[in-house]
Amino acid sequence: MAVELNKIKELMDTFVKNKGWYKEHSTKPQLPENLAKSVSIEAAELLECFQWSSTPNKSDVADEIADVILYACQLANVLDIDIDDAVEVKLNKNNNREWK
Repeated sequence: MAVELNKIKELMDTFVKNKGWYKEHSTKPQLPENLAKSVSIEAAELLECFQWSSTPNKSDVADEIADVILYACQLANVLDIDIDDAVEVKLNKNNNREWK
């Protein structure tokens, strides 16, 4: 199976470099804890799309899904995790898991 999330990691790395967020005194320090918090915040914003509606705006949902993925990919950058391998390993674990 070919997963290509590492390409998103590369794009995020370039984006963050261009913004200067890897610099020592950046206002957006790329620390694992900050990025993990950001993933959680964006996931909450995704949930918010469904707060008062069972038929949310699809564009808003797409934006929030993208934010979750982008922050997760940046967290993988900072922790030097091959996200393609991580996803493949996790999918294999799930395929062999007993669901109750």
